[in-house]
Amino acid sequence: MKKRLIASLLAALTLLTSSAAFGRTVVDDAGNKVTVPQQARRIADGWYAHHSLLMTLGAGDRIVATVNHAADRPWMFKIQPSLNQALAVHGRTFNSEALLAAKVDTVFVAAEDADADAYRRAGLPTLVMHFDDFPSMQRSLLTTAEVVGTPQAKKRAQAYNAYLDRQIAAIKAKTAGLSESQRPRVLHIQSLHPLKVDGRNTLIDTWIRLAGGRNAAAEIDGNMKETSPENVLFWQPDIIIIGAGAGKLADSDYATLFASLQAVKNHQVWQNPAGVFPWDRYGTEAALQIQWAAKLLHPELFPQINMVKATQDFYHRFFDYALTAEWAQRILQAEGPQ
Repeated sequence: MKKRLIASLLAALTLLTSSAAFGRTVVDDAGNKVTVPQQARRIADGWYAHHSLLMTLGAGDRIVATVNHAADRPWMFKIQPSLNQALAVHGRTFNSEALLAAKVDTVFVAAEDADADAYRRAGLPTLVMHFDDFPSMQRSLLTTAEVVGTPQAKKRAQAYNAYLDRQIAAIKAKTAGLSESQRPRVLHIQSLHPLKVDGRNTLIDTWIRLAGGRNAAAEIDGNMKETSPENVLFWQPDIIIIGAGAGKLADSDYATLFASLQAVKNHQVWQNPAGVFPWDRYGTEAALQIQWAAKLLHPELFPQINMVKATQDFYHRFFDYALTAEWAQRILQAEGPQ
């Protein structure tokens, strides 16, 4: 134990010395100035969604410590198989000594992660990442590319941001002029047990409005907020979108109670696609989500959108992966790889 501790301290000292001699200063999403290596070659990523940003930058193979698991994110591990060899933890807490032993040179954490200080005390450059809308996600991608430190990563970040801007502009051009009455009430259910929905001031609310809808749960503020079935009955959504991992409404305790909803009567209950990360939440596949949602809410406005082809193109362009039409269809149906 003593030898391991000494080795860890030496590794931390080496890391600090090399960072001071060769590092750069980067400002993370929380405004912290962090000294990072010239390139982040061995990354511990403590934010589930942030993995998709690194993969988009062509740096997924640099993740050597992960909070994700193949059972929960089968497409992520299929497309980035090197994750199967990464140090994996349950929850979001890494052991600093284990990170030093794995020669981690950079740590990414989510904004609310309380472990950041422990990693810093161990001498590990630690960056807090946070975004809750498209502009902040684009900024976060550019910051991540700066930390990765390769020309390819910077070029990818710029290409992705331009792609997202084009998709937003094309959709907004057709939905911005819709009246309130032309905008269906959309309820996004993140969990059925317990019943949780996504309200205003969220990325979910952003893509619902961009796609030409109204958030049925707009009176609620924030992500994944627990609510009552009575509220859902009061909101009377026209369309219900259920998160990929939440199960099916027909198999839930609310199947009979919600049978009177217009969305259920009109067969407008949809499972959200999920690939590398759930499209509806905080990953780069949000650029696909807005296309899928626009086509779902207003098919007459977007006859040109072919989601199978769009998914294949995106995965080839940003994940360096040749996705078959069959696999793209499985992702669109929130099904894992066979």
